Amino acid sequence: MYRAATWLAVHEGLDLDDTDAVARLVTEAEFDLDLDPRLPRVVINGHDVTEEIRRPEVSAAVSAVATNLGVRADLVARQQQLIAETPAGVVAEGRDITTVVAPDAPVRVLLVADPEARVARRHAELGESVDAAAVTDQVIRRDADDSTVAEFHAAAPGVTVVDSTYLDLEGVIDAICALVPQTSGAESRP
Repeated sequence: MYRAATWLAVHEGLDLDDTDAVARLVTEAEFDLDLDPRLPRVVINGHDVTEEIRRPEVSAAVSAVATNLGVRADLVARQQQLIAETPAGVVAEGRDITTVVAPDAPVRVLLVADPEARVARRHAELGESVDAAAVTDQVIRRDADDSTVAEFHAAAPGVTVVDSTYLDLEGVIDAICALVPQTSGAESRP
C-alpha cells in the first residue's frame, strides 16, 4: 500500500515534503488489492500499478511517504480493515505488521537477512540496468528512514525470527509454513 501511495503522489507531481498534501491525497485515494498470491494486483484510483510500484523512482521515494504520519494512520487502518474482512486469513508483509497492524495475528514473523543479501536480492529484482550503489542506498537508507516511525529491527514478544540470508524463496516459504498451525482440511502450503 505504501508503494502504491508513493506511486500516486509521484504520478500527481506532489512535493513529498508537503506532508499534509500527500496525506490528503492518500486518504482520498481508492485502493483495490487482489490478494491472490498467484496473481497479486494493486490498483489505485483505477490505475493498475502492480508493476510500477517496484520501479526505482518509487523505491527511492517510498520512505518519504511511509514516514508521513498522516499516511501511516490511514494505511494502517486500511490494512487492519482488509485483514479483518478476509475470512480465510491473509499473509501480510510490512515493517510494522506484527507490532501495529496485526499484533494479535496467530503467526507473526520477523523476516531478516544480512544487508548484503537484501541488496543483492533487490538488485536482481530490478535488473542489471540499475546502478548497484543506488540499490544499496535505497535499501540501507530506507531502513534508516523507516526506523524513525516503526520498530522493525528486533522481534516483539511472540514474534518468530526467520533469517533468510542463506535461504531461497522456497526455503523461506517452507520455514514460515512450518510455523502455521495445521487445521482440519488445511493444506500445509499455498
